Amino acid sequence: MTSVRKGQAPAKLAPGEFHLRFTRNFADPRFDKNRDEIAKLESVAWQNFSDGRKAPVTAPAGPGFADPAYELSVEWKVTADRLHAAEQRQKDSSTPSRVLLVCGAARNDGSCPGEMSKTWRMLKLAEATLAGEGIVTDILDLSRLTSNLNCAFIPAKAAYPPPCLFATGHAAATPITAWAR
Repeated sequence: MTSVRKGQAPAKLAPGEFHLRFTRNFADPRFDKNRDEIAKLESVAWQNFSDGRKAPVTAPAGPGFADPAYELSVEWKVTADRLHAAEQRQKDSSTPSRVLLVCGAARNDGSCPGEMSKTWRMLKLAEATLAGEGIVTDILDLSRLTSNLNCAFIPAKAAYPPPCLFATGHAAATPITAWAR
């Protein structure tokens, strides 16, 4: 039997570090009149983090799963359904070819002073070139995700949000709808 390999995940945050990361989102003095409410929210967030509550909203998985009664994350199920639909569109030879363009820049003109990134400008050139060839493009702009991290309550490692954000539309990026054929 194969043994389960563990050790990649970072250590859980201590309460003090969790507090620092959580309250960083409320540093603006305009939040001062709501400190008691923020403390209550932090208490709930800490409890959820401590309990490892990653899928608070679930429903039976349904047909097509080994255990249809298994309580599956609703968010995961919606994402899986969207990806299956995208796969069907991608495999349909009557539809135009599609390409996913990814802007990997960490900044944009809204997150840093100055102009838009060169990466974004190159992506837009690629989009226009592909459109000229009759190829449909979908855009995943990571700069919108990374520049909005200060607004997200992500208590774990804050480098990048979980991939499910990309496909579920919770982020500002265009959702993933297909891959290149």
